[in-house]
Amino acid sequence: MSETAAATQGSLAGLKVMVIDDSNTIRRSAEIFLVQAGATVILAEDGFDALAKIADHQPDLIFVDIMMPRLDGYQTCALIKKNPKFGATPVVMLSSKDGLFDRARGRMVGSSEYLTKPFSKDSLLKTVGAQVRPAEASVASPAGG
Repeated sequence: MSETAAATQGSLAGLKVMVIDDSNTIRRSAEIFLVQAGATVILAEDGFDALAKIADHQPDLIFVDIMMPRLDGYQTCALIKKNPKFGATPVVMLSSKDGLFDRARGRMVGSSEYLTKPFSKDSLLKTVGAQVRPAEASVASPAGG
């Protein structure tokens, strides 16, 4: 296990993370990794499913797949960000494509980060840590770096 994953292990207690992906394998992998780290996980199969669950569960962080039927990840992210209640919630785009265009389009609709699938436990937890603990990270290094 990497140092980052070891530091993150068990430190996500109380954190609610939503994973929106039409792939059952990706949803389950993310759920296992996040639950092992102490997070509460909310799963959604697509954007419509997610939008119905977001208000009920109020996640602290949302992972959304780009390529989904009915409502794609870009549309889902844009709708989440337009809601004043969830506009500040970090959204991480998930994609098997690692192109500059996809990353830029994700930023345009308000995503905070981009994670390429398939992801490892380390990369998933590192992304979670970077999105939900940026203030702690800056406090930990008061010298500015």
